[in-house]
Amino acid sequence: MSADLDPRIDRLYNLLPAVYRQRDAENGHVLKALLRVIAEQVNVVEDDITQLHENWFIETCQDWVVPYIGDVIGYRFLHDAGEPGDVATVRGRQRHKILIPRRDVANTIRYRCRKGTLALIELLANDVAGWPARVVELFPLLGWTQHVNHSRLPRGRTADLRDGDALDRIDGPFDTLAYTVDVRSIASRKSQGRYNIPSAGVVVWRLRSYSVTKAPAYRLDETSHCYTFSILGNDTPLYTRPQPEPEPTHIAEELNLPTPLRRPAFEDRMEDYYGEGKSLQIWLGAPESECRAGDTKLRPIGAHEIVVADLKDWVYQPRRDQVAVDPERGRIAFPPAHAPRDRAVWVSYQYAFSAAIGGGEYRRPLSLPAEHVLYRVGEGEKHPTINSALDQWEQDQSQQGKRWQHAVIEITDSGLYEEEDLKLHLKANQSLQLRASSGKRPVIGLSNRHRALVDALRISGGFGSRITLDGLLIVGRALQVTGPEMPPPSASQSGCGCENTTEPRIGDLAELTIRHCTLVPGWTLDGDCEPQQPAKPSLELHRTQARATIEHSILGSIQVIQDEVTTDPIRIHISDSILDATSPEREALDAPGCPVAHAVLTIARSTVTGRVQTHAIELAENCIFHGFVRVARRQLGCMRFCYVPHESRTPRR
Repeated sequence: MSADLDPRIDRLYNLLPAVYRQRDAENGHVLKALLRVIAEQVNVVEDDITQLHENWFIETCQDWVVPYIGDVIGYRFLHDAGEPGDVATVRGRQRHKILIPRRDVANTIRYRCRKGTLALIELLANDVAGWPARVVELFPLLGWTQHVNHSRLPRGRTADLRDGDALDRIDGPFDTLAYTVDVRSIASRKSQGRYNIPSAGVVVWRLRSYSVTKAPAYRLDETSHCYTFSILGNDTPLYTRPQPEPEPTHIAEELNLPTPLRRPAFEDRMEDYYGEGKSLQIWLGAPESECRAGDTKLRPIGAHEIVVADLKDWVYQPRRDQVAVDPERGRIAFPPAHAPRDRAVWVSYQYAFSAAIGGGEYRRPLSLPAEHVLYRVGEGEKHPTINSALDQWEQDQSQQGKRWQHAVIEITDSGLYEEEDLKLHLKANQSLQLRASSGKRPVIGLSNRHRALVDALRISGGFGSRITLDGLLIVGRALQVTGPEMPPPSASQSGCGCENTTEPRIGDLAELTIRHCTLVPGWTLDGDCEPQQPAKPSLELHRTQARATIEHSILGSIQVIQDEVTTDPIRIHISDSILDATSPEREALDAPGCPVAHAVLTIARSTVTGRVQTHAIELAENCIFHGFVRVARRQLGCMRFCYVPHESRTPRR
């Protein structure tokens, strides 16, 4: 900043009497120039004194001070990442930002301030592992003889057989009943004890709670009064939507953690669990053919209408003005004589899973082509169905513009899309993204409950075309990727069932990307969570050279039908996903009628349940193979940090 713009540069000169300033002006401001030099050094000293105070605190200190504060409090950095540099150089200060982050030092100070408190243990579990936790001090749960002049009635109570909620919490993190002293150590490797004076337990929740908002419930049949929260028709335990703790020293309760929703807790504290923005809510809407999620015709069912019941075997029948809910099974029952037969039932609820994969209402990164056209599908949008958006894109392509070569169809709600015939065919060099909006989980149903099952979701394309599926739950049928039409094989062609032809191939789909999707293993589930078609594949690659990329997804088996003579193996890349063939004895990756699938597999950070039979594995890293692995070309590729069953035939490990 120049001297003319800095108000502090003339601070000493302005303190002089006016008579001296007038005489100085007559002599060409010589005194003013001298005082400016002095004021500049005064400002430097004053700023340094001010900064000394700010450097005492990690929130306001300069970057070069962070390592010194960390050294004072005993912060230890990872020497394997490198040694600190000289703070006097720019490169050294940048190195310090990486090796000794300000946030880690601040957290260490916070840990030191709360040392010896139960809240610190919860905080450490959340910061280190990312898992919410609850610390249980076990001394208050000991049964002991109390002095009549110093009684503590809430502590050490014997079991009250009429208190169903307390009995339901026995041997859990929220247990309040009394126990006799256990003299064994809680940290013993042989026989662990729990309830003793110096003992404290830490309970962590590995599963996270994820939301489903205003999605259609599943009706068991057309005349039934019974519904499930899950759109697949299976039982799913409902979970609590965690509420923030009021203060850092608060010990987490049931409402603050992603705990399974218990019937007694839901009944006693329904106002905490049921309603808008809470753990669950139920709506009645317009007829199914006219209503979608977000419709203003949805009427919420009030908490006074809800009755908590055990709906095992669907025996319980609520009264006329009631709706029965079983949160432990995720079931809903209406009065048989007053069931909403012609109206849709919509639900919001929380389910639990170990990671943000498979699609859901969690934040995920979205990418767009540089030039594209966007079509929105959903309630209140221009296109009510996916086919409507596809038809509009086909009409827009007649404008012969480059922009129409790349389309994004985005579903903006969490509704059910039961398309009668959904086919995705791209022309040469086109690209299509069929995706859900961030925070939504739409369901594409490929089966029709009223008529016979329809065909699979078929995907094909011309030379250089690309298709991306993102954030979708696909149920009812498989995803079938087909290549260009081929002439029928001659009578001389025989063997393992794969086509063998020397005819030249025409253009083919270049790449299929499946991100944050669930292709339900076994196509769909029954009430006991068992697959209805366990032997059916979720992804069929039929005579195509398209590269298949699967990221953060859940799907069933992959079936490859390919010409082994005239074509190269197709590329399959799987990362951060689950490949579930529903049994270790079934094929997770194979080719029908062939010894191995004509594919080169690259897989990382994934779990595979089922047998893998493939041409080659280029790389397998940090994976669990729960099934026999058979690789034909073992001299190519490698496996590292993986578990494979004994006697599997793999590349070098």
